[in-house]
Amino acid sequence: MNRIPSAGLSKVPEVTLVFWIIKILATTLGETGGDAVSMTMNLGYAVSSVIFIGIFAVAVAAQIAARSFHPFLYWAVIVATTTAGTTMADFADRSLGVGYAGGASVLFVLLMASLAVWRWSAGSVSVDVITSPKVEMFYWGTILFSQTLGTALGDWMADTTGLGYEGGALVFGAGLLFIAWAYFYTNVSRTLLFWAAFILTRPLGATVGDLLDKPLADGGLAFSRLYASAILAAVIIACILFLPQKAGKHPEAREQSI
Repeated sequence: MNRIPSAGLSKVPEVTLVFWIIKILATTLGETGGDAVSMTMNLGYAVSSVIFIGIFAVAVAAQIAARSFHPFLYWAVIVATTTAGTTMADFADRSLGVGYAGGASVLFVLLMASLAVWRWSAGSVSVDVITSPKVEMFYWGTILFSQTLGTALGDWMADTTGLGYEGGALVFGAGLLFIAWAYFYTNVSRTLLFWAAFILTRPLGATVGDLLDKPLADGGLAFSRLYASAILAAVIIACILFLPQKAGKHPEAREQSI
């Protein structure tokens, strides 16, 4: 029998403006942090991926075992997914030679398959239905795929299309503004809009992170990856400490399905 969190609340945060601010910061940290380990520390994409996947496994196990929403734990898992996503996408795109378009295509298929299996198993992919360890594993697996896909999309937009990091960030930022418009002025499924926004924040963070730490010759600002990562981590911690967050409502309190 599925155990429902106490007080009708979920173990994931309510989706508010604060959620999206921290999410974009976390995805940017994932890019600079992943590059810091794989490039600055010269561990390579494969070794870095193994390290970050291990961190993700530990963090997500703690999150699933928790009995209530803990902001620091939740965002630690998000950061783990985005750093793992960075190095895994880079490994597939560059080390395996799949290329940005090929890597993004494969990851898109995996993401859609994850959502389809989740919906078939639970009846909904809404973030309001995180009611059991099984559903929570679907949730985090889908997020890991979306973060990895976002890295590939960000690299493809910045490098292959010739838009550069600033241009790529503007494109993905415009996409998020369109989703915000659809949220306020249309009846499009809120669950669909959530996942679309969640996916697009990752390539936005990827392009902004690359803009910060890539060399000047490559169109970046050449900031230290470790320094940029430390600043981003400090800002995220400050946001968690000082900006209000609370657990999302349980699906019994708000029906939202797709």
